[in-house]
Amino acid sequence: MAGQLIYAVGDVHGRYDLLRRLLAAIAEDAGAHAGRPTLILLGDYVDRGPASAEVLTALCWLRRESGARLHLLKGNHEALMLDALNDPATMPRWLAVGGDATLKAYGIDADDGEPEALRDRLLDAMPASHLRLLQSLELSVEIGDYFFVHAGIRPGTPIARQKAEDLIWIRDPFLTGSGALEKRIVHGHSWTSDKPHIDERRIGVDTGAWKTGVLTAVRLHERSERILTARQEP
Repeated sequence: MAGQLIYAVGDVHGRYDLLRRLLAAIAEDAGAHAGRPTLILLGDYVDRGPASAEVLTALCWLRRESGARLHLLKGNHEALMLDALNDPATMPRWLAVGGDATLKAYGIDADDGEPEALRDRLLDAMPASHLRLLQSLELSVEIGDYFFVHAGIRPGTPIARQKAEDLIWIRDPFLTGSGALEKRIVHGHSWTSDKPHIDERRIGVDTGAWKTGVLTAVRLHERSERILTARQEP
């Protein structure tokens, strides 16, 4: 890690409440270390949870005000949202996987209009800063022995030749593979419980925040790894 202090945050999915708590925990943890931290959010900020608009506002604020080196990665849900904004004919696909919750966060009922009308209402309701942020998301970050990405990589293909579709969508054969990888992969996108997945090949920090009420980050520093979580209040 070349002495860097890195925090990677899993899929937020509209859980602004949990994001606030986790960022506070990260700030407190980082304060105990010297140097400027790197903060990487692994994508899927929108959909399913109730406060996608507030999450995007928070990310815009982080870009302006955070003292960290900030990387915001693109998840498949941001890809679907951008597709719907560019081509309303794809709107039903987005709505079917939680886009209706994002529309609601902007005060729009997904049942109130045809796709083109919904697209136009969303563009009217969204701050321009939200759209600019979505359009400028990164696909991946490589630091030392780690590769940070939303979904994973295609085994057997060099990192430099990975396709964007795999970086934001892949599950198998990445999740089920057992062979050595070029880098250790830190990712979100796939979850089975409120616990992260950690092995020698990958660190998966998506813990299904929208469903489980647990948002997770991993801290990487020198040779140590630490899991930080924010949990929904009972």
